[in-house]
Amino acid sequence: MELGDLLRFTHCGKTVFTLADAAGLWCPVCGQKVRFALSDAPVRIRSPIRDGHHASCCFLVTSQGGTASLSEEKDSELHVGISSSDGLVFSYTEFGVQRQVQGWEQSIIIPLVAPGNHISDFKRKWDTQLGEFAALDIWTPDRFQEEREFGSCCYGFALGFINRVMTLQGKQSISRECFTSHYVLPRIESASRYLSVFHHVRRHGYCGAEGNLEQLSDWNAFVS
Repeated sequence: MELGDLLRFTHCGKTVFTLADAAGLWCPVCGQKVRFALSDAPVRIRSPIRDGHHASCCFLVTSQGGTASLSEEKDSELHVGISSSDGLVFSYTEFGVQRQVQGWEQSIIIPLVAPGNHISDFKRKWDTQLGEFAALDIWTPDRFQEEREFGSCCYGFALGFINRVMTLQGKQSISRECFTSHYVLPRIESASRYLSVFHHVRRHGYCGAEGNLEQLSDWNAFVS
C-alpha cells in the first residue's frame, strides 16, 4: 500500500487527521470549510515509512510482509540492513550478504551519520568499510542459521558494522540492548502508531478524538 502524508489540525474541539493530498480542507465534524489563524495552521506529518534506497548511510528496518508487518502489533519477522552512501543496501540473509538496489522501498529509516559528515571523503570511507565488512568470512550462508539461533543474523551484521565504524573513530561500541531501546524501538513504535492512524483515515476519511492526539506518536520526528 502506498503511504501518504497526513494533516493534523484542531477544529470543533477535536484533533483531526486527514490525508495531506485531500482536495481542500473541510472539518469532518461540522462539514464546514476550515479556516485558521497562522498559529493554528494545519501541520503536515510525513510518513515514517520511506524509500531506504534514498537514505544515505542509514540503519534500515523493513518486512517482506509489507507495511502492515512493520506495526508493533504484528508478530512478524523484521529484516534490517545498512545503506551505503548512494542507497545500496547491505543485509545478511540465508544466502549470505546481499547487496540490493531495490526491495527496501518501504523502510523505517534510522540515520547513523550527522548531516555535517555527509562529505565525499567520509562517504568513500563509509562505503569502503561497509564493503570490507560485508566481505568477512563470518557472514557466510552456512553460518546464518547458527547466528539466527543466537538472535543475531541480520541484526548482528548491521550492529556489528556500526560498532566497527565507531571503533575506527575511537568511540565506544554500543550494545544491542542500548541501540535497540534508544534508536530502533522508538522509531518502530512511532511508525506503528502512524500506520494505525493512517489506516483509520483511509477507511473512514479522517481520524479524530476529543482533545489532543499527541500521545499517538512522537509526531515531531515526522513534521515537515
